[in-house]
Amino acid sequence: MEEVRLADFALMDEEIFFERLYVEHRKMYAIAFSYLRTETDALEVVQEASCRAWMKRKKLKDEQSFTSWVIRITINCCMDELRRKKRVFPAETLEENAVLEMTSNDRIDLERAMVRMKPKYRHAVMLKYYQDMTTVEIAKVLEKPEGTIKTWLREGLKQLRKYL
Repeated sequence: MEEVRLADFALMDEEIFFERLYVEHRKMYAIAFSYLRTETDALEVVQEASCRAWMKRKKLKDEQSFTSWVIRITINCCMDELRRKKRVFPAETLEENAVLEMTSNDRIDLERAMVRMKPKYRHAVMLKYYQDMTTVEIAKVLEKPEGTIKTWLREGLKQLRKYL
């Protein structure tokens, strides 16, 4: 019975797929917004990630991995968008929209420090502190050992302290 269920999941029909995707939609948007810092870009990335996930759904073998799989796709779409726009984490946007979006200089300083971090550390720190994920969940999303994620978090926080 379990083997049949996993096989059925790999060939998941549209309705079941989008029900699962809908459950993750808020998390996908929050992650996209934390990377791109604009509603329009975040919504565009969620749409792109949803499309990519649908096209690659047959590669997903384990139903338990759906959430981390979709988050990984979302992060990859965010990175693609940032590269496409030839910009790094939203420092330029923050400066332009500081009056509207920021209420504190400390937050602006934090965002600028995040820009300067190594991407692997930034990914781990953002998932931990912006998305409130555990190290186990982050390890699954980034496909790295839990010890590596703990190291990345420690080093990322060390870099933040240095830049702040």
